[in-house]
Amino acid sequence: MPTRLAAALFSAAMTGLGVLFAAGPEWRTPVRLAAAVCAILALAWGIRRHRPTHRGPWQLLGAAVALSAVGSAVYGAGPALTGKLPWLPQLGIAVLLTFYPVLALALFGFIRLRTGGRRDRGGLLDALTLTCGVGLLSWTFVIGPQVRDTALSAGDRWIAVAFPVGGLLCLGLLTRLLTATGRRVIAAGLLAGGVLSMLLADVVANLATRHDDLSNLAVFGRIPLFAGVGLAAVLPSMTELTRTTPRTSDELGRVRLALLALASLVAPAVLVFQMGVDGRVPDLKLIAALSACTFLLVLARMAGIMASHRMAMARERGLREASTTLVSAKDAEEVADAVRKAVAQLLPPDVPHRVVLAMAYTEPGQPISPEAAAQSAQDRAAGTSARLVATRDVDWAVAVRLTQFNMVLRCPLVLADRPNGDPLVGVLHVGGPTWALLGLQRALEVLATQVALALERIALSEEVIRRNSEAYYRTLVLNTSDVILIVDDEDRIRYSSPSAVTVLGGDPVGATLPDIIHPGDRPRLAEVLAAVRCGEVVHEGLDFRAVGRRRTEVMLEMHCRDLRTDQTVAGLVVTLRDVTERRQLERELTHQAFHDALTGLANRVLFADRLQHALARGARDGSVVGVLFIDLDDFKIVNDTLGHAVGDQLLVQVAARIAGALRADDTAARLGGDEFAALVENVQDPGAVEETATRILAALAEPIMVDGEPLQAVASIGITTTPEADNADELLRQADLALYVAKGAGKNQWRRYQSHLHGAMVERLELRSALDHAVNEGHFLLQYQPIVSLASDEAVGFEALVRWYHPTRGLIAPDQFIEVAEESGLIVPMGRWVLDQALHTVAQWRRTLPRTRQPYVSVNVSVRQFREAGFVEQVRASLDFAGVPPQALMLEITETLLISDDEQIWSDLEILRDLGVRIAIDDFGTGYSSLGYLRQRPIDVLKIDKMFIDDMVNNDQQFALVRGILSLAHTLNLTVVAEGIEDATHREILAQLGCPLGQGYYYSSPLDATEALTWLRNPQPIAA
Repeated sequence: MPTRLAAALFSAAMTGLGVLFAAGPEWRTPVRLAAAVCAILALAWGIRRHRPTHRGPWQLLGAAVALSAVGSAVYGAGPALTGKLPWLPQLGIAVLLTFYPVLALALFGFIRLRTGGRRDRGGLLDALTLTCGVGLLSWTFVIGPQVRDTALSAGDRWIAVAFPVGGLLCLGLLTRLLTATGRRVIAAGLLAGGVLSMLLADVVANLATRHDDLSNLAVFGRIPLFAGVGLAAVLPSMTELTRTTPRTSDELGRVRLALLALASLVAPAVLVFQMGVDGRVPDLKLIAALSACTFLLVLARMAGIMASHRMAMARERGLREASTTLVSAKDAEEVADAVRKAVAQLLPPDVPHRVVLAMAYTEPGQPISPEAAAQSAQDRAAGTSARLVATRDVDWAVAVRLTQFNMVLRCPLVLADRPNGDPLVGVLHVGGPTWALLGLQRALEVLATQVALALERIALSEEVIRRNSEAYYRTLVLNTSDVILIVDDEDRIRYSSPSAVTVLGGDPVGATLPDIIHPGDRPRLAEVLAAVRCGEVVHEGLDFRAVGRRRTEVMLEMHCRDLRTDQTVAGLVVTLRDVTERRQLERELTHQAFHDALTGLANRVLFADRLQHALARGARDGSVVGVLFIDLDDFKIVNDTLGHAVGDQLLVQVAARIAGALRADDTAARLGGDEFAALVENVQDPGAVEETATRILAALAEPIMVDGEPLQAVASIGITTTPEADNADELLRQADLALYVAKGAGKNQWRRYQSHLHGAMVERLELRSALDHAVNEGHFLLQYQPIVSLASDEAVGFEALVRWYHPTRGLIAPDQFIEVAEESGLIVPMGRWVLDQALHTVAQWRRTLPRTRQPYVSVNVSVRQFREAGFVEQVRASLDFAGVPPQALMLEITETLLISDDEQIWSDLEILRDLGVRIAIDDFGTGYSSLGYLRQRPIDVLKIDKMFIDDMVNNDQQFALVRGILSLAHTLNLTVVAEGIEDATHREILAQLGCPLGQGYYYSSPLDATEALTWLRNPQPIAA
């Protein structure tokens, strides 16, 4: 149904009901009920048709209409009903009194929605002042006579007072709503008319107790209320009553000033009236109190106007200071600083805000999105008119810097008649509370004009300086020996400096850049040009081969800059320098300094340098570095019997076979005479170094042909790795000692360093032997440390920690024997036992505890366990044997495993994850792994290492790092567990940062299975 037709039908219906109501007393109660039903139906139709943003206030209006109609009907029940039910009139009065609070709540809801929750001190004071004036009139002519009437009972007097008080409450809220409405809203006027008619009817009802001729008009007053409410809901403007309006000015208009003046004159008028009529003033104290209250409200209103005036003066002063700063600004950054300072002065003190100055810039030749084009067109049309928009509706690059605010004041910087033709200089954005932004709007428009002028002045100054310097740079380019080329998007050369003829043998203008480069270097050239155009950082001084003036190959050092956005260049600037002789000399000198002249292998200097770099890299990523000393057995016999020439040929062949047995990452070196060395790096297991030694011996096992004669090269090899030492000198010493041991044990074999003279080596061997016995005899036990939810301090899981009970040394921590177990391979059976025991324990817990508290268990897994065939089947079998679901198990792996290229390991982890087992990275942040691997690997949980938690309280960098890890994990949808929570400070900081889980001695030390179950039932901190 069209809105106009609905409004006409409703108006006609209410008019007819009003006529019928006035026709006869016997129809009044049914007519009132029918009018109420019509109003409620109109409310429901209007809500469904116009869909206001908030329905609550309109629904409360419907409830108020229903209460009014029902209360009037019950109160006006005939003698037939009141005779049987004498309490009906009292019930009707109670319902009618309930009508006022419900109506007041509806009006308050409209006020909250219209103001958007902002503070409007002036409107509130105006409403209170008017209410005080009307309240004084109400007391004088309505409430006071009822209170002083001794003929009425106490209950009747209270009822007579309650109705006017409720009316005053509604009048005050209605006045506040009208002052908050801003521009004229038809629905608000209709609603106000209905409420005022009802309030006037209440006054008439009170007067009707002494004047019976006014009673009919009092009863009729509810019909206009119903009509006003229903008609307001039918009109489309009803949606504006639940929509936030812009902040209105604090200045007093003529109507509001007149109403305030009348309210202020009520008290003296009442005094004059009572003295003139009655010759006395019955309620002088009350009149004096209300008069004082009205005076104080008016005084507060004037103080608010003065404060607004002072704020305006401060803003004017801030604009003058900003104008002075902008005149002297030298670049856009200084302009932005001046704008930020000016906005801080224009806003009230301590108001949170942020300023973003976005410059208008379009990539040449690049299309812009339709949304951006529409936004720019709107900015150009609006001029410097500021408008309030939602943060999500501004440009993405600006919105990310203003995410803490819901609304942004957007003011375009527009200048007509700019030299480039585009009037849009940029856009000024200010984020802050809505009420503060509304007051800043006009001042920001003035500031935007000054900013636009300052930016245009800076741009024009830069253009003048650029043109003055062009002649200077042109002279330099024409006389430089370097070749300067300008290349377009199709790699075609548009300009070349005069030196190109000397270096390249001709003018390359018109040809493509790849045409002058050697065919073998063209793919690399294409990659470099593509990277430069994409804005990536490219290594400067790249060398490319080209054909020179005499058709000979020359080496060119290339530098490239992307100046496509510069209108004077509009392309890539490529600088070429002839470095042929320099590179040849560098190669010769470098090779002589770092390589053996006979074999071509690295010499002792280069080997030592690469060993230092390998140790540094291994310290970062946790990889193993191995050093092999290789010495030919009985080589002196070859020199003595066959001569040094044959010996040299044999050394060359041996060097080739040693180098061929190594990987591409490894280094072979000749240290002198028949001594060789090999550097093995980027391996995770010392066993890989031993495999390298085996390959070298196998390579030397075949006879070597020298001058047609087969010779046998037998070698002894000494091995050492970084687990035995962490510096170059110690590794070289240990490898030499291991070589001595290998020679003493016989020929054609290798020996790994074992210092029998060093107590630690002896102790390590003893520990390995005892560990082997402990694995066979089962001398291990598990302890469990709770993993707690920081939000509820309840345990959600436990980490299983293995302990070794040594018969003489007592309880040994894992850090003292895990490494030995890794080297010896004992970690595999030990890890199998830990997994089975942990699953058995958690199965017992889950059978004992209720379903709402079912913890999981976290088990550390070694890399060697993954490399064992059938690891996935072992985990599946352990889960089935224990009878627990896969979700009850989390496997912790080391961070260094992230960079492993063993696809079988990651395939197994993917299978386990699909099964339901969660995968966690232990001690995250200490392994120097690439964050890119977190997206590529099947990972569910990150465990932040204890050292970050310990240092974050007093170390801002560590605090920022922990917050960054939490943000990264949230982005990648990963769960975070913070290790090493030692005190309440750690817990509070992590909870504020949004860390979900944690563990540490603040909650509990590691417990055995029974203690852990007790802790689950009654979680109390246990001292370590």
